Amino acid sequence: MLKVAIVGCGKIADGHVEQIRAIGRGEVVAVCDREPLMVEQLAVRMGISGQFTDVHDMLATVRPDVVHIATPPDSHVMLACAALDAGCHVFVEKPFAMTTADAQVILERARQVGKRVSVNYLYNFEPPGLELEKLMGKGALGDVVHLETNYGYNLAGDYGLAVMADPNHWVHRLPGKLFHNVLDHVLAKVVPFIGDDTTVQVLAFRRREATGNPVIDALNDELRFMLRSGGTTVTGLVSAHGRPVAHSLRVVGTKDTVELDYGTRTLVQSARWTQPSALGRLFPPWVQARQFLRNGMSSLGQFRRHEFHYFQCMRVLLDRFYDSVEGRGEDPIPAAQILRVCRVIDQIVEGMETAR
Repeated sequence: MLKVAIVGCGKIADGHVEQIRAIGRGEVVAVCDREPLMVEQLAVRMGISGQFTDVHDMLATVRPDVVHIATPPDSHVMLACAALDAGCHVFVEKPFAMTTADAQVILERARQVGKRVSVNYLYNFEPPGLELEKLMGKGALGDVVHLETNYGYNLAGDYGLAVMADPNHWVHRLPGKLFHNVLDHVLAKVVPFIGDDTTVQVLAFRRREATGNPVIDALNDELRFMLRSGGTTVTGLVSAHGRPVAHSLRVVGTKDTVELDYGTRTLVQSARWTQPSALGRLFPPWVQARQFLRNGMSSLGQFRRHEFHYFQCMRVLLDRFYDSVEGRGEDPIPAAQILRVCRVIDQIVEGMETAR
């Protein structure tokens, strides 16, 4: 069993502990946070014996094999490098780092000490993401021409309310503010299909009414962007106002096009009009219905196997990461893709600032 420690005892830490235990390959031996009450609450709630408020003390005392970092991103370089220097593999919550330069520091340190680093790009490991991985492996879509990614953010949800109510929330310290906190989810799904020669166009604005608080009002809530990399383009929509709150991806290939919905966990081929005349228009809805039925039956099977819970995708990712830690597989998210996500975020943030 791998000895695992958690640094950062906020809400997401519960998910890390639960999924570590679910895959049965690691024991959470310690939790750490600068706030003692946060440490105590997580440790008592989850039955964890090791409680620390200093990461160096924790690393020296329990000597974990793997450290999960679930803190705000401005602390990731220091914490990840400390864990790597202590001989630990590292799993980092998104955003991976504040900037590409910070990300390079972490990944270079991991290379130097020969340890594995990964990041919680969990949605790539949802059922539709895994199905897309299989289709691409078989060449079923051909060359990717274009991708459309759509991500909704509910400011009336628990997390949105916390950000909007607290001008000191760490999201306000991010260069890209609200968008910086979600762009990893948006971009992690598209960077496998683009290169490092990416050009970016950006439009960002605030749609909601002003509150009079300059920190809160500086938070844009609508983002549109377009990327181009060689012959492939990407359009992105991040919206706090669109309903229903969306989370989808459309992949347009030279052979076929598929549409993924991460909320409903479905993947379907786009409708084709293959028969002549008006008669041909009768068939596509039925073909689509059959695809959705097949997705529904697959979801039912996952539900019966206890594989349909919210963090199932994180469980798959952690299982693959622990495989890499134990030398039984490659990194589930290559370092080049982590850097590409950070680089495009930097470009989008720069585009937002230029457009002001």
